[in-house]
Amino acid sequence: MSTEMKYIRFFEEIGIEDVPLVGGKNASLGEMYQKLMPLGILVPNGFAITAEAYRDLLTRAGAWDALHEVLDDLDADDVEDLARRGRQAREIVLSAPFPDDLRSEILAAYARLKEEYGEDLSVAVRSSATAEDLPNASFAGQQETYLNIRGDEALIDACRRCFASLFTDRAIHYRIDQGFDHFKVALSIGVMKMVRSDLAASGVMFSLDTETGFRDVVFITGAWGLGENVVQGAVDPDEFYVHKPTFEAGHRAVLRRVLGSKKIKMVYAPEGSERPVMNVETTAEERARFCLSDEEVLQLADYAIKVERHYSEAAGEPRPMDMEWAKDGIDGQLYMVQARPETVASQQKGHVLRQYVIKGTAPVLTTGRAVGTMVATGPARLVLDPSKMQDFRPGEVLVADITTPDWEPLMKIASAIVTNRGGRTCHAAIVARELGIPAVVGCGDATERVPDGQEVTVSCAEGDVGKVYEGKVPFEVIETDLEELPRPATKIQINLGNPELAFKTSFLPNDGVGLARMEFIINEYIKAHPLALLHPERIDDAATREQIEALVHGFEHPADFFVRQLSEAVGTIAAAFWPRPVVVRLSDFKSNEYASLLGGRWFEPVESNPMLGFRGAARYTHPAYREGFDLECAAMRRVREEMGLTNLQIMIPFCRTPEEGERVLAAMAENGLKQGENGLKILVMCEIPNNVIQVDAFMRHFAGLSIGSNDLTQLTLGVDRDSEMVAFDYDERDPGVKEMIRLAIEGARRNGRHSGFCGQAPSDYPDMAEWLVEQGIDAISLNPDTVLATTLRILEVEKRLGRKPRG
Repeated sequence: MSTEMKYIRFFEEIGIEDVPLVGGKNASLGEMYQKLMPLGILVPNGFAITAEAYRDLLTRAGAWDALHEVLDDLDADDVEDLARRGRQAREIVLSAPFPDDLRSEILAAYARLKEEYGEDLSVAVRSSATAEDLPNASFAGQQETYLNIRGDEALIDACRRCFASLFTDRAIHYRIDQGFDHFKVALSIGVMKMVRSDLAASGVMFSLDTETGFRDVVFITGAWGLGENVVQGAVDPDEFYVHKPTFEAGHRAVLRRVLGSKKIKMVYAPEGSERPVMNVETTAEERARFCLSDEEVLQLADYAIKVERHYSEAAGEPRPMDMEWAKDGIDGQLYMVQARPETVASQQKGHVLRQYVIKGTAPVLTTGRAVGTMVATGPARLVLDPSKMQDFRPGEVLVADITTPDWEPLMKIASAIVTNRGGRTCHAAIVARELGIPAVVGCGDATERVPDGQEVTVSCAEGDVGKVYEGKVPFEVIETDLEELPRPATKIQINLGNPELAFKTSFLPNDGVGLARMEFIINEYIKAHPLALLHPERIDDAATREQIEALVHGFEHPADFFVRQLSEAVGTIAAAFWPRPVVVRLSDFKSNEYASLLGGRWFEPVESNPMLGFRGAARYTHPAYREGFDLECAAMRRVREEMGLTNLQIMIPFCRTPEEGERVLAAMAENGLKQGENGLKILVMCEIPNNVIQVDAFMRHFAGLSIGSNDLTQLTLGVDRDSEMVAFDYDERDPGVKEMIRLAIEGARRNGRHSGFCGQAPSDYPDMAEWLVEQGIDAISLNPDTVLATTLRILEVEKRLGRKPRG
C-alpha cells in the first residue's frame, strides 16, 4: 500500500541503508522486521513517515528563512538564549499548516495497522533523525516520543509535536557539539504498535558491559511498566548479565543479577485523562521480585546476540549494540523495539590501560550505582530546580534528584554527577559515559546527604558500588601501554574476591585468577551461615530468624538461595577471565568468623585458638559442617556444568594430612566434582609445614599446589599473625620460611605438578617476587594494583636468567 504513497514506508519496505530517508531508528526497525523476524526476534509492525515529509512541511510553510534567523548565530552555551531560541524554533514548526496529502497518507497507513492489530490499536510515535544513531554519536533521547496514542486527531497532533521536537534545547545543543548542521538533519517519524508493557515490563540492554567495555556479556536492565522510566532514569531497574561465549556453546544460565528498587511504573492513563500515560507506585511485591524470569532473560540474550551478529556482519566489523525491549502483558511475548550501535564503551580505542586507585579514605556521604571506573573531586552543587541551572560552575559535582536531556549543557561542564534516582542505563549514566566523567546514580538520598558547596570525591573505582566521600580523597591514575608489554615466562595471575571488580580487572595483563576467596563472597552476597539457612529451627532468636526469612524470600528452598548467590558471584569472576583458569578457594573461615555470620553462633564451637582449630579441609567432611560443604560443592558444580564455565578450578585450604585430602576429594566426587572429569583440576593450599614435608604424598592426590605464605609463615615461625604483641617476628622473607617455599616448589616440579604462589608477599615485597622466579615457580598471583609493576620487574629477572618472554 505504501509504495503508492509519497511519504509513508512500512517496516517491511525499509532497511539499514535507508537512514537518509527514514532516520536511524526507523531504518533499524525495518532492518530487524525484515531480516531478524525470520530468526525468531519479534518486532511490532509499524510505518515510517519519511524525512521528505518534514522538509515538504517546512518548505510549503515558507519556514526555512525564519528558522535560519533564529538559529544561525546561536551561542549554545548561553543557556537562557538557547531556551528562548529553541522555543521560537519549535513554534515555527508547530504553526506550519499540516498538508492535506500528508495527513491523508498518515491516516491511511494507521488504518492499515488497525486492520492488522484491531480497532483498539494504540501506537507509539517516535522521532527518527536522519543523522541518528551513528557509531560515534548517539542522538538517542534528543527528540520526543509519544506513547499510547489513539485516534486520528491524536495521531496527527503527536506527529506535529514530533516534527517540532527536532528543535528541543537539548537537540540543538547536541547537534552543535557534534558538528552537525541543523539544516542538514531532518526528522522522520516512526509509528508502531504499542507493546502492552504497561501490563508487564520493559527495559534497555547492551551487547557489552557499559561500565568497562567488556564484550563477552549481554547486559540487560528492566523494570515494570512502559520503558520510558528506564530510558530516562526515573527508576532503579533490575540488572542481569548473560555470558555470551558459554551461551553460544549451548549453556543456559543467568550469569549474575541485581534486584532494583523499581519504585514506580509507567502505565496507560484512564480514558479522558489529560495525558495518555502516567506513573504509579509499584507494590511491595513488585519491588521485591525480578521483572523477568530466567527464561525471559535468556531469550533477550538470544535476541541481543543475534542483533549484534547481524549488524556486525553488515558493518564488516564488531558492532556492539544498544537495544530496547518490551514484554507484552497480553500475549506474554518479548519484543525488540529499538536497536542502535553502542556509542561509548565500544568506541574506546588504543591499548592504554588507565586505572584509578583510591589512596586514602574519608567518611562516605552516600552510595549508589557506579558508572564508569573513574574518580573525580570538586565542590558539590545541588540543583533541585532546572531553572537554577545557570548558577552551576565548571568543575562542580552535579547533585540532583534526576537528570533529563534538557540538563545536558550543564552536565557538560560538571566534574562528576550524583543522582537520587536511576540505574546504569539512565540518562545521567549515558551522558556521563559520553563525557568521560564518573557518575554515581540511584543513591536515593544524595540531595539530602551531600551538603551544597561541600568538597567531595566521587569514586567509581571500587566496584559496582559508587561512593561519594566527604572532602578530597587522594587517588592515583596509572596508565600502561599494554601493546608494548611482553608476557613473562612465569605466569602472572590475580588475587580477586570481589565479582564487581572482575570485568574491569580482566583487562590487566594476566594469566587468570590464582586465588578467588570464597569468604568475601559469602560475607557480601549471602551474609548468613549456610547451616542457619538449612536449619533455622535451631536458632532461638526470633529477630535472627526473621532476617534469614527476608534473605531467602522468593526461594522455594533456602539452599537454593545459597547456591544461586555463590554460583553467580563465582561465575562472574570465571566469565570475566574466560577461558583462562580461575582458582576458587573453598571457604576458609575460622570458627569465630563463621560464628559472626547471620545465625552462625548457633552452629559453631567456641575455640580458644580458632586459627589452629576447626577450619579448612577438616570441616568439609565433619558432621558439624558437611551439609554446608555440600552446598559449596553444589554451587561450584553449577558454575562448571550449568553455566559452562569449565575454566573454574578448585582449591582446598588448610589440609593437614594427605588422608584428610583423600576424604575431601571423595566427598567432592560424591557431589559431582571429580578430579579430572570435564577438565576439573583440584589444587591444595600449601600453608602447613606438613604440606611441604609430605609434598610427594599430597601431589599423588592433587593437580598441584598453591603456596599461601601467610599461614606458612605463621606455622613455620610459631607466630600468631593476629597478635600485635609478636607481629615484629612475622616475616615471609625469613630464611626458614623461604626454605619451606623452595622445598614445596621443588616437590611439585619433581612430581610433574603445578606450583603457584597466592600469598601476600609478592604483592608487598618486589624482591620476594624476584626470588620466586629464581626458584622456578610456575605462577605468581598478585593483588590487582601490583600486577603491572611486578610484571615489569619479573621480565627483568627472567632476562637476567636467560628466559625468553612469551610474546
